[in-house]
Amino acid sequence: MQTTLTRFASRRPERTIGQEASLRWLARAHAVSEGTLRSWSATETDAFQSRLERVIDRCACDATKIGWRGHVVADVDLVDWKEMSLYDVVNHPHGRGTDARNRVFAEVVNAYFESEYANEEHAPSDIIHVTCTGYVSPSGAQRMVQEKGWGASTRVTHAYHMGCYAAFPATRLAIGALHTPETCASPLGNRSVDVVHTELCTLHLDPSDHSIEQLVVQSLFADGFVRYAVSADRDALGLRVLALDERILADSADSMGWALSDWGMKMTLARDVPDRIRGAVRQFVTDLYSRAGLSLPTELKKTIFAVHPGGPKIIDAVGEVLELERSQVQTSRDVLFDYGNMSSATLPHVWMRIVHDATIARGTLVLSLAFGPGLTLCGGLFRKH
Repeated sequence: MQTTLTRFASRRPERTIGQEASLRWLARAHAVSEGTLRSWSATETDAFQSRLERVIDRCACDATKIGWRGHVVADVDLVDWKEMSLYDVVNHPHGRGTDARNRVFAEVVNAYFESEYANEEHAPSDIIHVTCTGYVSPSGAQRMVQEKGWGASTRVTHAYHMGCYAAFPATRLAIGALHTPETCASPLGNRSVDVVHTELCTLHLDPSDHSIEQLVVQSLFADGFVRYAVSADRDALGLRVLALDERILADSADSMGWALSDWGMKMTLARDVPDRIRGAVRQFVTDLYSRAGLSLPTELKKTIFAVHPGGPKIIDAVGEVLELERSQVQTSRDVLFDYGNMSSATLPHVWMRIVHDATIARGTLVLSLAFGPGLTLCGGLFRKH
């Protein structure tokens, strides 16, 4: 059965901050946090901030790579710390605890689902809710289904805690749902599964952790929302699935992590991630083409690449190994610049741009890649339809 990724719709968080302003706010938050912990004077705090700004300028993703990042937390653009909801670092140097952050997640995600489906008259057979940045049960998807009166017709599945690569397992789950007897009994045009990503990464800063690793992470991530359908409709406009694959790389478990802490989620990111990707990606891509009955050497230069922009170095690593032209990965760079890294919501934004880009002809092959904890390498070969 042919399946197509279609009906993409994204929504920016209500607040957006430029990257330069974001990095300055980050330095100030870290400095005030340290000043609280050490009972520093204003002069000592300012001096620490100046030193930290120099470190951030050397190691963080700068405004030439990321222009803007969206955020749901008003704190990220404020400097009156005592007025902040989560990052009141003059009283809570780590920021508020995980319980407070998860309450914000629930409120925002519940409101998003309610608004996103407000005008929907027809219940989807399935909704797959994807996130790694908050956990609450019943979820926003379940609450919306209940409020719409769809409880007898719409199944909700939660695809949680996979991080940046989660769009691929979610697509695989959606294809499986399309093959169930209940869904197959529906008319062909009605066979579709909604996949909804809600990622609120800015809920998970710890301003007391000044490590290089955390400064890099905190310079990359942003909030984002996107939904799309996985459909069996042969006439659907979008990306037709030709092949999917995923694998966990050997001896890489410590290269990337995403774990619950007392102050939200904490990401760990080893410096060797780009090198590990370089070592595995060519064979992985070759196998994907083979799964689709295609030849990598024959098709490579005619393919557009949708690479999850975990950071500029990830895009560079893929481009170098596969000897790609800059134009072949430009959409990934553009999404990173316009949005930042929205975890699992990022790659669907790249897919959406490719679908809507009139300069990319129908029939073009699209090779998509993403990476996450495991270290997991995921990919899909699509054809723009």
